[in-house]
Amino acid sequence: MWELLQTHWRSGLEIFILSIFVYFILRFIRGTRGARVLMGLVTLLILLTFISQVFDLHTISWLLEHFFSFIVVALVVIFQPELRRALAEVGTQPLFFTSTHEREVVDVLVKSVMALSARKVGALIAVEREIGLRGVGEPGAVLDARLSQELLDQLFFPNSPLHDGGVVIQHNRVISAASIFPLTQRVDLPKSVGTRHRAALGLSEETDAVVVVVSEETGNISVACKGELHQQLDREKLRELLTRLLVGTTDATWLGKLQSLLSSGNS
Repeated sequence: MWELLQTHWRSGLEIFILSIFVYFILRFIRGTRGARVLMGLVTLLILLTFISQVFDLHTISWLLEHFFSFIVVALVVIFQPELRRALAEVGTQPLFFTSTHEREVVDVLVKSVMALSARKVGALIAVEREIGLRGVGEPGAVLDARLSQELLDQLFFPNSPLHDGGVVIQHNRVISAASIFPLTQRVDLPKSVGTRHRAALGLSEETDAVVVVVSEETGNISVACKGELHQQLDREKLRELLTRLLVGTTDATWLGKLQSLLSSGNS
């Protein structure tokens, strides 16, 4: 047994490292727009490979063999926005503890949203998580300003130039305002759900963003995440929900993700 370990320990280490790498790659592409394209591409390749093998189609088999040599280039093209963001931010991930930026964002959001709700000022605020929102924010007005309650109050002030559309927050900075979010295509929503709520749901269906909505008619506060809409939130529920979604636990760190992976493997 000891001789076997001495002979093959490198192979075991390589398998362990590659398994972690594949896990993080799958976790990274999950929920992105490129993931749908990749899934369609893989399905098409499997179907063509099956047909070429069954019917002995030499031309298609030859094309498929040569296509796989360019698959890396295809993946880079498909996931170019996500790869650029990941490479730019790989050094910013905390190793042991979560960043304090998320807690600052939660504090500012709770104060701002409660103040807007009290005055019945409509608001739509998206907070970026793992999936980048730069592409969503580009149609709006680019700001790149430090997040503050005063800034959000000015952006959503009625009849101001930027009060329509949504605000996009990245870390603790407002990167754009007056952005147009994709509307959800769900037909099971009640008529009371307006355009802001549909935009919040639409963005949460396509990304992992946390989207906060303040109703202009009622002042009610809602949060959309992963296609779910949490409504009728007061201060305590809003803070609790935002803290859970944005701050979370040690799973938000590289070490925490590794520990979570090892724990799930042992269970």
